[in-house]
Amino acid sequence: MHALPYWRLSGYYFFYFAFIGAFSPYFGLYLQSLNFSAWDIGLLMSQMQLMRLFGPNLWGWLADHFGRRMAIIRLAGGIALAGFSAFFWLDRLPGMLVAMALMAFFWSAALPLVETLTFDHLREERGRYSRIRLWGSVGFIVAVMGTGAVLDIAPPASVLWVCWAILLGILVLAVVLPEAPPLPHARGEQSIRAILRQSRVRALMAACFAMSAAHGAFYVFYSIHLAGHGYSKTEVGMLWSLGVVAEIFVFMGMARLSRRYSLRAILLLCFGTAVVRFLLMGWGVESAAIMVAVQLMHGLTFGAYHASAIAAVNAWFPGKAQGRGQALYSSLSFGAGGLLGALISGWTWDDWGAGWTFALASGFALIGFGLVWRWVSGDASGGLVAEEKTLDPVP
Repeated sequence: MHALPYWRLSGYYFFYFAFIGAFSPYFGLYLQSLNFSAWDIGLLMSQMQLMRLFGPNLWGWLADHFGRRMAIIRLAGGIALAGFSAFFWLDRLPGMLVAMALMAFFWSAALPLVETLTFDHLREERGRYSRIRLWGSVGFIVAVMGTGAVLDIAPPASVLWVCWAILLGILVLAVVLPEAPPLPHARGEQSIRAILRQSRVRALMAACFAMSAAHGAFYVFYSIHLAGHGYSKTEVGMLWSLGVVAEIFVFMGMARLSRRYSLRAILLLCFGTAVVRFLLMGWGVESAAIMVAVQLMHGLTFGAYHASAIAAVNAWFPGKAQGRGQALYSSLSFGAGGLLGALISGWTWDDWGAGWTFALASGFALIGFGLVWRWVSGDASGGLVAEEKTLDPVP
């Protein structure tokens, strides 16, 4: 009987998303302390999305071609740590761009491969996936709250030590993760080209691109936005954590939600909420109550949206196509979409101001809403019901 390495997989997710929790909200504040402009900050932070555009597809192909999935995951962890270590000595844009690109290129390689590794370990017990993935959300909350508290009493450069320690944890967990034999699939030979001919697949990928572009300003400038209006680092951390708590509750209820509503209905709700969320984010920052509501909406604009999208990818890209489908989803949404959102927000932030920058983000969400409305059919479940065990927190 196959033994599930539950705590090692959970630990990896914990540290992987803890890095995002320490890096995304606070590294921009560190760059601001070095007197980088908004454009420079957007350019540097966009390297994470740029490398996610290319990295997952390349590393996924290498893993499929050579069959050395764990070797790539471990190599990625080691070089990502080495690349980030350069930030302790760098404070100029050209060098930091190189270091950021190197770190992001290897860091982005791991998660799609770990996702497929996790499902291979789970085998027929996919209902336990969310109980493993949940630790990633816990790691994010611990990191965003802890780093915020540290930065309230320590200089901005302290974020470098926090992120470095978390990346070390990722490497340690990568070393101890065991390989799992891939599962056979009856439709495993279906070509990517044939899958992409389906209008629903193309529409979903384009909508995911738009949703990630909508979140670009949020991930790069939200903490700067809050700090500029008098919120403390601890309060910033609490607001980020609130969004992840909302996300956790949505993850836990997704199986029940997907039994009652179609993929189209859930996605329309998520994109419609994003339109409202980013408008409020830009124009309602003076009100703490509005910011609380804005973060609670993260449960829909990321939690329900991502759970629905990834379940559809799992269903629409079967067997051997699943890994490439995951890489394509990651590259087009978090990669290309996130890159566009980060670069545009860096360009508009100083000239247009926060309100209009987040209004533009709302416009991207509206485009995604239109794509789903037009091309994702009303009865499409996206495999959510068939794959509901993937999202069910009960083993």
